[in-house]
Amino acid sequence: MLSSEQRQTASDLLWRHWQEGRRMHSLPEALRPATREDGYAIQALIERRSAKPIFGWKIAATSREGQAHIGVDGPLAGRLPAERVVASGATLPLKSNLMKVAEIEFAFRLGRDLPPRTKPYSIEETMNAVDALHLGIEVPDSRFEDFVTAGAPQLLADDACANYFVIGPTAPEQWRSLDLSQYGLKGIVAGRYDRDGKGGNVLGDPRIALTWLANELSEIGVGLKAGQIATTGTCLLPLEVNSGDEVTGDFGQLGRVSVRLS
Repeated sequence: MLSSEQRQTASDLLWRHWQEGRRMHSLPEALRPATREDGYAIQALIERRSAKPIFGWKIAATSREGQAHIGVDGPLAGRLPAERVVASGATLPLKSNLMKVAEIEFAFRLGRDLPPRTKPYSIEETMNAVDALHLGIEVPDSRFEDFVTAGAPQLLADDACANYFVIGPTAPEQWRSLDLSQYGLKGIVAGRYDRDGKGGNVLGDPRIALTWLANELSEIGVGLKAGQIATTGTCLLPLEVNSGDEVTGDFGQLGRVSVRLS
């Protein structure tokens, strides 16, 4: 287990690389987390760097394709700093982004707290805590040159490849009557290509993914809070993007979300 000083030094190094758009092969051996616990502990130090509460949470690698993309065998939770969240229609820089992908996602807004506890949350309990459904696009990135071989503990320390998140409109209330696991949607890179997906690509159902998040955070003594957004992972194979692209998530009757990449 790393000491508090080692965790802080690792966090400082990752944060500096994030802000400067730089990459490292890996954290120095003396600072490298070997467990998920250490990875999450380094990640948690991000919250001290913002004057605002965190906007919410993300889940990386909720699909087989997503897991293969970053070389892990299961999901990872990460924080969404408020300064890295923009509204639909915004323009985001892509110049220093290594991953160069966009991900189309369902994002739930919590209406009440889901505090940490020993008993696992059920899907019904987590969904009863949801106030609204939003449409979202994540534009992830990593501070590691070869994120596929970095391993889960280092990727957790690196905030589960968080970078920018685009928060779209609130979906009409009819979403509650839909089977999100079978719900189809489309990711569009304007003028170049589009790609189909569905909610079932996210751990079988976005609602299952949200429940996983609540229970994963409980295990490290953290809870989801009212007002936070939890984005549940890409519903389709990540969209390869370039500077100048406009990306749209078309959720049919639930609406659309878009971002332009400069």
